[in-house]
Amino acid sequence: MSQDIFVVIEHLQGQVADISYVMLAGARQLAQSSGGGVVAVLLGNKVEGLAKDLAADQVLYVEHPMLAEFTSDSYIKTLAGLIKERAPRAVLFGHTSIGMDVVGGLSARLSLPLVSSCRSFSADGKFISMICGGKIMAEGVLPSPTALVTILPGGYKTETGKSAQAPGVTTATAPALDGLRMTLKQYIQPEAGEVDISKEPILVSVGRGIQNKDNIELADELAAVLGGTVSASRPVVDQGWLPTSRLVGKSGKHVKPKVYLALGISGAPEHVEGIGDSDMIIAINTDPNAPIFNVAKYGTTADLFDLVPVLTEKARQAK
Repeated sequence: MSQDIFVVIEHLQGQVADISYVMLAGARQLAQSSGGGVVAVLLGNKVEGLAKDLAADQVLYVEHPMLAEFTSDSYIKTLAGLIKERAPRAVLFGHTSIGMDVVGGLSARLSLPLVSSCRSFSADGKFISMICGGKIMAEGVLPSPTALVTILPGGYKTETGKSAQAPGVTTATAPALDGLRMTLKQYIQPEAGEVDISKEPILVSVGRGIQNKDNIELADELAAVLGGTVSASRPVVDQGWLPTSRLVGKSGKHVKPKVYLALGISGAPEHVEGIGDSDMIIAINTDPNAPIFNVAKYGTTADLFDLVPVLTEKARQAK
């Protein structure tokens, strides 16, 4: 068994996903305690160029036409061989639709332990996971000999996982990938919304705590004064109070505003995944144990219906 930390790089349509850089940053911290190196595992077809800015000691590249598009079948079969052969100390996956689609099958196939919802690692190599919807932080030692780990966004900045110097690339041979049960037929892109929240510098985001559709007007007024845009968490969109184009999180948009003001948002991992690269997160939630406070730089348990009108008026006066 080696002490290396493997990071399975997520990429889609020629773009490395932000969670990959988050994982590389976490892997670097974990490798310092394990004494191993950081190995980025890149699967694909003619995508070696994606390795250029990965902050890894080495990139293990596996090329095959059947890896051109992601399917859990092809990834599980390929990764199972690599892990059995090289026996790393840990293998990191994104806590995303792609990562979760792969890691459970790998854990079962290889009889390896799985640590889910890991947010970060301590200096001595312990994992820190968010459980019960992010309301409880669990800490423990990664099981031996090889642990599979899913990483949440927010624990590390994407910039920390990037490097100006391209790492060395080692090519590994893909296994036979015939007889796969899944193939990708096409990508179905969502319709363009009236506004692209992923490019907005200021977002006033509403969650379940807004209570009803009429109350969104409070957020609209504050966003207008601040020069921002209103976005939302999943419960608000599911109710039909705002369109899907305003959804922030795993199943919506990943945003990078200068200011992300969260009104009545609990901060479930699925939502936090979309806001990890915000320059500043400010949370307003009456529940002092809401997970959103784990990622917010500033926060208050004041009632948003009392506070937001005051903020709007103060911002208007400041202008």
